[in-house]
Amino acid sequence: MIEYKNKEEIELIRNSSLLVAKTLAEVARNIRPGISTKQLDDIAETFIRDNKALPGFKGYRGFPATLCVSPNDVVVHGIPSNKELRDGDIVSVDCGVLLNGFYGDSAFTFAVGEISEQLKRLLKVTHNCLMIGIEKAIDGNFLGDISYAIQYNAEKEGFSVVRELVGHGVGRNLHEAPEVPNYGKQGKGLKLKEGLVIAVEPMINLGVKNIVQDRDGWTIRTADRKPSAHFEHTIAVGKDKVDVLSTFKYIEEALQSNNNNTIINNN
Repeated sequence: MIEYKNKEEIELIRNSSLLVAKTLAEVARNIRPGISTKQLDDIAETFIRDNKALPGFKGYRGFPATLCVSPNDVVVHGIPSNKELRDGDIVSVDCGVLLNGFYGDSAFTFAVGEISEQLKRLLKVTHNCLMIGIEKAIDGNFLGDISYAIQYNAEKEGFSVVRELVGHGVGRNLHEAPEVPNYGKQGKGLKLKEGLVIAVEPMINLGVKNIVQDRDGWTIRTADRKPSAHFEHTIAVGKDKVDVLSTFKYIEEALQSNNNNTIINNN
């Protein structure tokens, strides 16, 4: 059952989502070759708890960490470890928090050091897919309009769209109805109504769309071991315009302070 949110609930989800954004900015300040993914996870957990919130992922269905940290060919759900990031890597960092009874959820794919032009293009296209898809999230449109926009813009650039993993509703639960696929047909699926809060999160692969799961039961990789990128915003469907509840602004500011030249210039 889909639970539509009132204005007060949307503001609480916004507060949670903005804390996620600030947490990802703390990660951005520390992303560099030689840091371990576990160190990034510790930084995030400390920051979230210092802000009187709880990590949304830790313990969720048994997940052992605060962040999903997914480098290179890992699409999503990478478990933080002592493995260090290397120059030329890309790494998706997905974060959720629980604050005042509501969840926020967002993800950003970072460049580690200097990355190839091909990977820069993958990051740019994936981010563009997110923003183009989000533009369709207005009252009267259909869920398929979001899905189609993401798929069309990824595939016309020569990339592929993961099918098995999708976005989702967000609210008092981390994952709520409806599912939000990153592929589909215009004018199909749920008719969007004001008050629907969803996480839109394209996962776009450099190679084939197929994925495999590691034996740990969490880590999802591309079947051909080519890189994958992932960006995510929590949004509220509006009457005439989408309301983006999370932001990448704090991340971009942190990256600029680190002189990281791989910056996505959009909120």
